[in-house]
Amino acid sequence: MSFVKKNVDTTPIEDTVFAIVKKAKEAKAAVGEDNVVDATIGSLYDEEGKIVAFDSVFTPYNAIAKETKAAYASSFVGNDSFRKQVYEWIVGGTGSKLAHSVIATPGGTGAVAITLQEILDKNETVILPEIAWGSYKLMASMDNLQVKTYSLFEGDHFNIESLKQTCREVMKTQDKLLLVINDPCHNPTGYSLSMEEWKDVVSFLNECGKEVPVVLLNDIAYIDYSYDLDHCRDYIKTFNDFSENVMAVIAFSCSKALTSYGLRCGAAILLAQTEEAVRSVEIVFEKAARATWSNIPNAAMDNFTYVTTTNYDAYMKEKGYYVNLLKERSDIFTSEADACGLSYYPYKEGFFVTVKMNNNDIRDKYHEKLMEQHIYTVKVNKGIRVAVCSLSKDKCKGLAERMKVILDTCN
Repeated sequence: MSFVKKNVDTTPIEDTVFAIVKKAKEAKAAVGEDNVVDATIGSLYDEEGKIVAFDSVFTPYNAIAKETKAAYASSFVGNDSFRKQVYEWIVGGTGSKLAHSVIATPGGTGAVAITLQEILDKNETVILPEIAWGSYKLMASMDNLQVKTYSLFEGDHFNIESLKQTCREVMKTQDKLLLVINDPCHNPTGYSLSMEEWKDVVSFLNECGKEVPVVLLNDIAYIDYSYDLDHCRDYIKTFNDFSENVMAVIAFSCSKALTSYGLRCGAAILLAQTEEAVRSVEIVFEKAARATWSNIPNAAMDNFTYVTTTNYDAYMKEKGYYVNLLKERSDIFTSEADACGLSYYPYKEGFFVTVKMNNNDIRDKYHEKLMEQHIYTVKVNKGIRVAVCSLSKDKCKGLAERMKVILDTCN
């Protein structure tokens, strides 16, 4: 006898993050924080080991009237001012000429989830990077979707040929494409596509669009921590070249942008050549939003709008300090990794650096040995993710060499 639907995956979830976070906390209590490297947490931490909560964000948030915090938003698709500002914040300065709409979602996760849920039919295939945020596959499983992956890298650059091959294989068996590109600041490798790589992607998607409708899910969860904040959105202009049979859903996380991870607020930004195409997806997303989460926190939306307009200068100054700190940390780790021969995937910017592992069995052994030495990281496919976002510069110093010494005992 079963109390759940027959076609759902009932395999218990493999918690690769929060279970290790718990172990790291236990180790700190047992041997002291100074003796533990906790590189598990995908949140920004300061040099004293405390989570960063921007004053430029939380001072105005705390000033919001309790009645505003208690109230429903004006619509289940989000407050109009919020939807307008999300578009301006992400797309407004890029020169985009595309038709568009914005649907408020609970974090960037909600935008990803609603896209997988509503674009493909049961048993169809979503195309994911081989190295990726683990929840993509979990969502696909819960939506009864199949998964095909493309190799993310060829040498030190994006593997467009693998993406092409995977898309062509999927097109043989279904009449629609949905593919995920997590960029810029890819989780977990920290890679960002160049403008030329994006042009190649758009050109290929147009080629596919001659045969089937194509939806690009562009997950930009970490875009506001790019090391080139003035130009990190420029690639969106390449979407102007979409054919009428190609569209993008950009999954944006206000939660990460504003260091307010627990205030679940984000958006799905729809971009296509025609209003009709945008509206066809918008209608379905509206219904799904109403049926699934019904409302996004009213105060979180209002605060995002305030912080990114009226409080813009204070926010950018504060964020800029931490982006520079993040770069200092990643520079320490990657330069020392280069010096000692610890191999990692091509890193450009962002919260994470991932040590390259060609064999997942060795990865598992390595992960355990790291924990024996009180170094806590996160396992990903073919890699070990190091969250430089949550490590002080002092904790970053010497870490790569320690990890290399431990790795050498696993081979």
